[in-house]
Amino acid sequence: MRKKEYIAEFVYGGIDGAVTTFAVVSGAIGASLSPAVILILGFANLFADGFSMGVSNYLSSKSQQDLASTHSHKHPDKKPPLVTALVTFGSFVVVGFIPLLSFVVAPFSSVIDENKFLLSAILTSCAFFVVGAVKGGVVKSGRMRSAFLTFAMGGIAAAIAFSVGFFVRQMLGF
Repeated sequence: MRKKEYIAEFVYGGIDGAVTTFAVVSGAIGASLSPAVILILGFANLFADGFSMGVSNYLSSKSQQDLASTHSHKHPDKKPPLVTALVTFGSFVVVGFIPLLSFVVAPFSSVIDENKFLLSAILTSCAFFVVGAVKGGVVKSGRMRSAFLTFAMGGIAAAIAFSVGFFVRQMLGF
């Protein structure tokens, strides 16, 4: 297996994992929920959404192959749908865990506990930069440009989630 062959699945799963998990963390922080609730929601999102992404990738890849095989003039994608699904799921879970890391470690360190959301934001930002840079390097579109674009998109999603959590909390009067 060549690393370039599965870059789309790695990038798609990794970015979505980091974005959605950090969005859950940000929304929960905006709503002033407890760290325990953040971990419950974060891990539920991590595995349920990761599974959903993997299954969706599998079904999409399989559908494309089935469609291509019914039209003899089209060449089917040679990547096995199960492998593309596993790469998407694995990338989603591994990169998506990063926003939760500081919340998992917080009970063991008072410094981390006091700064867990800030640390989560910093680690997630680094994840966005790394995934974006990897993508930019593999597709030769410029590592830094791709890294900053990925970081900006993730930051926008986090700001939206935080704002929604904050406003819903205010509307409910908590």
